[in-house]
Amino acid sequence: MRLSDARVLCLMLWLQVSLHGGQVISWRSERGEELLFTSSKAIFKPPKPMRGGIPICFPQFGNCGTLEQHGFARNRLWTIDDEAPPLNHTDNNCKASVDLLLKPSEDDLKCWPHCFEFRLRVSLSMDGDLSLVSRVRNVNGKPFSFSFAYHTYLSVSDISEVRIEGLETLDYLDNLSQRERFTEQGDAITFESEVDRVYVGSPSVIAVLDHEKKRTFIVRKEGLPDIVVWNPWDKKSKTMSDFGDEEYKQMLCVDAAAVERAITLKQGEEWTGKLELSAVASTNCSDHLGYPCS
Repeated sequence: MRLSDARVLCLMLWLQVSLHGGQVISWRSERGEELLFTSSKAIFKPPKPMRGGIPICFPQFGNCGTLEQHGFARNRLWTIDDEAPPLNHTDNNCKASVDLLLKPSEDDLKCWPHCFEFRLRVSLSMDGDLSLVSRVRNVNGKPFSFSFAYHTYLSVSDISEVRIEGLETLDYLDNLSQRERFTEQGDAITFESEVDRVYVGSPSVIAVLDHEKKRTFIVRKEGLPDIVVWNPWDKKSKTMSDFGDEEYKQMLCVDAAAVERAITLKQGEEWTGKLELSAVASTNCSDHLGYPCS
């Protein structure tokens, strides 16, 4: 691991993590192809959040609460956790990893008065898979509740050529209809207009198929019951100052999340949420899902 500047950690050649927000800002394939989307208009200056990569949404997702949009974790400066305790699982396939730590500042405690420790491990496997493991602990205070998401911006060739498999027949909350509850009717999710949904009770593995690139993202998750799917489409894109008017065509957010039901921790309790991302040739994705990909 080497420091390219004071705030960005470069793990090998394929992964970059920013201390601002504890945010993965680059994940590349062995051929050097960028797998995460970052807007050409993204603001890289704190305290503004950066549009792209994998922002950490904590302790609030979206604007469903009293805090700033998606909570404050993505706008804080994290530290390297040199004394990170070992995780419950062992991974001998790890190529590189970094452990980060976030504790509340005095200002944080004024707007969200709860004592916590947030530990984040970001690692890259020998196969190029990206793993993020978050652990939130109630250190010594009264019980508190929070929502959470890995707000993952995937890079795609053309959103009209993308489909998501694994969310069929699930209920979802439609944020474009005041969070009204619907049931997914399609065989797969495809995109022809703005989408902003929370799929509840989702499976532990789903697939995002990019037909033009013949590439599939496999999304695996633990401790995160929901999947958020978001693409702003053309009209909303034009309203965002840190997002290009046509960039909606090259991105798709697929977030492993806990949104519908808040996570509650009593004093001394700890929650763990894990995300693992793989990018594989679409011809091989059935090996990862256990059923043929379309």
